Amino acid sequence: MDQKGIDRINELARKAKTPEGLTEWEKEERAVLRRAYIDSVLGSLQGHLDNTYFVDEKGNKKKLEKKGK
Repeated sequence: MDQKGIDRINELARKAKTPEGLTEWEKEERAVLRRAYIDSVLGSLQGHLDNTYFVDEKGNKKKLEKKGK
């Protein structure tokens, strides 16, 4: 997600706190932007975890495995 999208999320959050609130269209836009932001953060986190290794007591590198495997 780019900075423009984050700025728009923040703008909508500020407007939601005002007495006039958000229109239905703005609520839908906010939901779409929030989902895009969450997906962006999760994708970045997954990329970091895919490149994470643990070093055991013997100095061997082990790749981080998904839970349940």
